[in-house]
Amino acid sequence: MLKKIFEPFKIGKLELKNRLVVPAMVTNYCNEDGTATERYIAYHEAKAKGGWGLIITENYGIDEYSRGFDRAPGLWSDDQIESHAKLTERVHQHGGKIAAQIYHAGRQTGSHITGVQPIAPSPIEDPTIGETPRELTIAEIKEIIEKFGDAALRAKKAGFDAVEIHGAHGYLINQFLSPFSNKRTDEYGGTIMNRTRFAVEIVENVRKKVGEDFPILFRISTDEFVEGGLTIEDTKVIARILEQAGIDAIHCSTGVYKTMHYVIQPAAVPHGFSVHLAAEIKKVVSIPVIAVGRINDPLIAESVLLSDKADLISMGRASLADPELPNKAKEGKLDDIIPCIGCVQGCIGRIIKGLDVRCLVNPLTGKEKEFAVEPAKEKKKVFVAGGGIAGMQSAIIAAKRGHEVHLYEKDDKLGGQWLLAAVPPSKGELTGFTLWQKTQLEKLGVHVHLNTELNENIVENERPDAVIIATGAKPFVPNIPGVNLPEVVLANDVLAGKKDVGESVVVVGGGLVGAETAAHLANHGKKVVIIEMQKEIVKDGEPAVKHFLLKDLQEHHVEIITSAIVKEIKQGSITFEKDNVLREIGDVDNVVIAVGSKPENALAEKLQGKVEKVITIGDALKVRKALEAVEEGYSAGLAV
Repeated sequence: MLKKIFEPFKIGKLELKNRLVVPAMVTNYCNEDGTATERYIAYHEAKAKGGWGLIITENYGIDEYSRGFDRAPGLWSDDQIESHAKLTERVHQHGGKIAAQIYHAGRQTGSHITGVQPIAPSPIEDPTIGETPRELTIAEIKEIIEKFGDAALRAKKAGFDAVEIHGAHGYLINQFLSPFSNKRTDEYGGTIMNRTRFAVEIVENVRKKVGEDFPILFRISTDEFVEGGLTIEDTKVIARILEQAGIDAIHCSTGVYKTMHYVIQPAAVPHGFSVHLAAEIKKVVSIPVIAVGRINDPLIAESVLLSDKADLISMGRASLADPELPNKAKEGKLDDIIPCIGCVQGCIGRIIKGLDVRCLVNPLTGKEKEFAVEPAKEKKKVFVAGGGIAGMQSAIIAAKRGHEVHLYEKDDKLGGQWLLAAVPPSKGELTGFTLWQKTQLEKLGVHVHLNTELNENIVENERPDAVIIATGAKPFVPNIPGVNLPEVVLANDVLAGKKDVGESVVVVGGGLVGAETAAHLANHGKKVVIIEMQKEIVKDGEPAVKHFLLKDLQEHHVEIITSAIVKEIKQGSITFEKDNVLREIGDVDNVVIAVGSKPENALAEKLQGKVEKVITIGDALKVRKALEAVEEGYSAGLAV
């Protein structure tokens, strides 16, 4: 099934053992001075051990004002070479190949990060930043070109196998390429040849300084998906110009900050959504083309290569979920691969908050040393209460340490609320994580007891050494007059298929659960209204996920009423207050309650003093907090 992705390949004179690429992804793991930390090195080392053909690091700043993130790496000084040389040495020890991506953020950064006013080809504010940049002079442009070449040379001295010039995602080079951001009328603006001049001169400067045999990759946004921005026809011309300038491969991405949901795509975006754009570039160049974009399965990567739409495949988020993906795929252990579920919660969701990268389905990401699983010195009998994602993760880690583990779940299947979270549109991939966890439980010999709620009697009779409680939470039912009517149902019961609803439905609560339940019902032909107390729905949702969810609700004509308080539910109607005015919606078949949940911790209190160790995991049923829930489960498994 998998042959093409494991064929050796060459970029220039650089020999790769396979065609799987880790693209550049911001991690925020470096020191503020741009030097590498042990955490940064260990993160990349894990991918080298995992068998990737080429690892491309996140964007290295070419000067101290070029970065868009506080803890991004840098190669603007010779003093930074030593720490990054340790990175390349560690990667090479495991047979890996590594490239340094070099960039300047341009207008897609802010003075709060760099301490100076951003710069750009034109003094036009980026729609997402809120700060007007200063227009570059010709002399400054020439200076930046030299800095790109100098940074590339430092990368070579640090032992990198190649450099990738970042000309995508709305950063400075992209800003010159695109009429969306470049309004100049000198030799660096106007025509497509002029707008490409900055990139061409950077390529030429880098080539002059690194030599003919050192590979140069170029990353480009094939379509920016903004009004007046680059389209694929523009990019095909640019790609040909760049090939003539001397690049060795072109890495085909999409989007800018304004369309970040197409730079780092959530599950609502189809698999391989931009592969056809890479295929268009491949038609007009003779150098290798790298495709990217929601390719999170080696089988999809294989089919793209077999379709001759690209030469190599980037699998960024998939590498966060499982750095061992290539090794597992090559050994035929596809069901052991931890699947990326497209939640974007731990990756871009944290980066936009200024935090470090994590991964919801893999707590080891970024904590490769801290969370290493070691055999337990003393083998114990461990009970886990609750078969949701946190409980299963606890059982997996405890079993990996060699303990005898028993998992108790009161329902007839594992997964808990995670199964319900997979029901709404575009959320089906969440089931992949449940399947992975169930597979691991089976392989590790965990004793799974379904339809059995762990209680005091079982604990007293079986006498475990430790109990991990991951019973999660139950839906909260607000004290609204009429809430006990038979027409009033819980969102969980609707998603679980336990309750049917009529044609006209009002959902009370516009958080993630309420909004996604509304989308689920609307996609199945129901007329839906959402009533939410706050000024907006899905207030704390991940921006990319929220973008597509709101689009779905709009396309299915879901009415959204915000800043409103439900006062009473009657048979066939619901009354709410908005702007100090009571209003009523009539002809309502059902009201769905989705206003949150509350933890269940009764068992923890009952077991205190009866078991040597009791570990309670927090509100693991809140999918919004799933990253913390999985990590808590991992930690709980390590703690016994």
